[in-house]
Amino acid sequence: MDRRISLADAGAGVIFVAAGLAFGTASLGYQLGTAFRMGPGYFPLVLAGTLVLLGAAVLVKAFMATDETAGGIGPTVPLRAAVLVLGALVLFGVGVRGLGFAPAVFLTVLLAALASRRTSPVRAAVLAAGITAFCILVFIVGLGVPLPLVGRWLAF
Repeated sequence: MDRRISLADAGAGVIFVAAGLAFGTASLGYQLGTAFRMGPGYFPLVLAGTLVLLGAAVLVKAFMATDETAGGIGPTVPLRAAVLVLGALVLFGVGVRGLGFAPAVFLTVLLAALASRRTSPVRAAVLAAGITAFCILVFIVGLGVPLPLVGRWLAF
């Protein structure tokens, strides 16, 4: 077995380390505090350190790759799934106030569920209805989040 470098793991490790260092540096601009009296910069610094450690572990894994695990750039990105999931997130962010909470959650879950080729439209709609009902109970009824159930874009 010949040792090689996994380019996908090496790239991911470098990105993780770079992001962790950037966020860690930015968090130093806030008061850190102590473990018992955390300041606003403490938790971001801990998360940044965790990200750097994770990136370092991925980099080590990249150099431990064998011929079977060291591919080229890595697996292809499922374009349909990426577009539907990102579109669902954008739809929720842009439309939650105008559409209202219930339609925005329903459409977000529906699009995200349809990202999988194994999910039928009926199953996606049932899942979206169930998660929408659950989110209404938790966020609107339970926590009292001040969002309209149906927004002004759909008001008749």
